[in-house]
Amino acid sequence: MIPEVVTVGRVSVDLYPEQTGVRLAEVRTFRKMLGGSPTNVAVATARLGRTTAVVTKVGDDPFGEYVRGALREFGVDDSLVGTHPTLRTPLAFCELHPPDRFPLLFYRQPKAPDLELADGDLGDVVSSAMLLWTTGTGLSEEPSRSTTLAALRRRGRRGITLHDLDYRAVFWPGAAEAGRWNREALRHSTVVVGNDEEVAVTLGRDHDAESAARALLDLGPDLAVVKRGSDGVLAATRDGTLEVAPLQVDVVNGLGAGDAFGGALCHGLLAGWPLERVLRFANGAGALVASRLGCADDMPTEAEVEELLCSA
Repeated sequence: MIPEVVTVGRVSVDLYPEQTGVRLAEVRTFRKMLGGSPTNVAVATARLGRTTAVVTKVGDDPFGEYVRGALREFGVDDSLVGTHPTLRTPLAFCELHPPDRFPLLFYRQPKAPDLELADGDLGDVVSSAMLLWTTGTGLSEEPSRSTTLAALRRRGRRGITLHDLDYRAVFWPGAAEAGRWNREALRHSTVVVGNDEEVAVTLGRDHDAESAARALLDLGPDLAVVKRGSDGVLAATRDGTLEVAPLQVDVVNGLGAGDAFGGALCHGLLAGWPLERVLRFANGAGALVASRLGCADDMPTEAEVEELLCSA
């Protein structure tokens, strides 16, 4: 069976502290969870009832075994998770300083297996799935960069082809390179999503949110979604723009909110909902995960999101 949603790219095992407000050196205990942005999005869409697969690569080690088992437990197809014979499954540590500081420490050296994705790893589902999710991080190194761009070209903007700008400076030699390759990906995408910083990096300059969204549309997509944190979210199509206010929650860990938003965005677009409903639902999903410790492990169900929206 062809899954409705296929995500491609980064995976990790997240080791998040069970103590808040302390430096990583002072943390006593950690909780182990599945992580990596496109992997989190795959879990989020599965939790919302979609059939989902993730294309990635892990190491031949116990953490790779954990990733496969966790994906199956969450209902995500792991048949396109490859194994690299020598590279290790990545780890990610964070500190928790709510409401807005959550520094990350990545263990992806000398190279992450997910950046070794080659064309033969993708399978036919990348072209045939109803929705394909790619990321900026997948463009940061070869051969993943060429593999991702080749897949986008073959897909030819069929269905929903969604590119997440997903910029983390530590993965790139410089912002200009990230902007260059994200712009290339957007030529083949129908939807783009990113936060204010990611949009500025991609465009190579700062804009206000509305003009930034319109500049993203000029690069190829039909829908541009700009996540603005405490200022809510703005979306633009060629027919106009729409803004949705944020939801207020007590933040525990803001790191998974964007991935929850992304999974909910996928769900709403596939459902054919009006854009305002899609954005409100995605905001609700993101707010719920921000109020929880985990990312993939704490993705909400549709009923949980609707309950939050009804009470807001």
